[in-house]
Amino acid sequence: MLVEELREITQIPGISGYEERVREKIKEWIEPYADYAVDTIGNLIVELGEGELKGIFMAHMDEIGLLITGIRPDGKLTFRKIGGIDDRLLYGRHFDVITENGKLDGVIGALPVHLNLERKFDTVPWRELVIDIGAESKREAEALGVKALDYAVFKKHFAVLNHRYVSTRSLDDRFGVVALIEAIKDLVDHDLDGRWIFAFTVQEEIGLKGAKFLAEHYTPKYAFAVDSFACCGDLTGDVKLGGGAVIRAVDNSAIYTRELARKVAEIASRNEVPLQIGVTGGGTDASAFQHKSEVLALSVPIRYLHSEVETLHLADLEALIKLIEAIAFEL
Repeated sequence: MLVEELREITQIPGISGYEERVREKIKEWIEPYADYAVDTIGNLIVELGEGELKGIFMAHMDEIGLLITGIRPDGKLTFRKIGGIDDRLLYGRHFDVITENGKLDGVIGALPVHLNLERKFDTVPWRELVIDIGAESKREAEALGVKALDYAVFKKHFAVLNHRYVSTRSLDDRFGVVALIEAIKDLVDHDLDGRWIFAFTVQEEIGLKGAKFLAEHYTPKYAFAVDSFACCGDLTGDVKLGGGAVIRAVDNSAIYTRELARKVAEIASRNEVPLQIGVTGGGTDASAFQHKSEVLALSVPIRYLHSEVETLHLADLEALIKLIEAIAFEL
């Protein structure tokens, strides 16, 4: 079940500012279970329970990718990066170019080693790269339906490794989307103490724009981001894939509320949810609420984050869903 949901949602293209296809799939999944609303910036919001606003859970819909900036006379596409992409990952890759009318295959080429006369193998900066869609002129490229402000994403391959790991592009943060959807489905028929918002946010990868919009309109007691924990390295300590859900206690955007972390750890213990606590880099939607709410980031460890082969352990995702539900019941 989780594998198929992850397979379906990760294959949908949707960079920051272009989340509409992902949002339509979430609507389709949510509609049989709960009402939803879409705000003016594009966040999709589900409210469960009644009364005072107790808390908000947020998972972002957007992914990293490339925004098409123009077409050269030779038919190649220029672009800029959207979100944190390592330039090393662009060279010699397949892409899907998403247009208003559909999808085109594209590649970023690589100089053959046979022709590298200077024997230089330095990383080529993104601004020196172009996307080749097989057009030989600007007119031919335009005839294929591509234009400036279309976008491109890494061509996605979905793999299940050894029956327990999933590896694909855009697990960040589509696993969070799946976690919130599964929690909504389980919680919708239960009485909750207060009102809880489940928000699927936009434009997280370019500065938490959707979450900042929510923070202008809501003042929950608790604000949780459900987002990736970049793993594993010297910074992340003992956190590992297969060790359970993660409290992302510190990152580049926030030192999260320690008392709330203790409460969540107690809830996890009472419900026998395997839980890890760690430090990583990056930032999350929860930090947008830090000036007005108790905040925390809930995660699963993701190996190879922001690459084509992001990898998670399915048992960690199951633990995270159980933890979200327990928090909504008990906090």
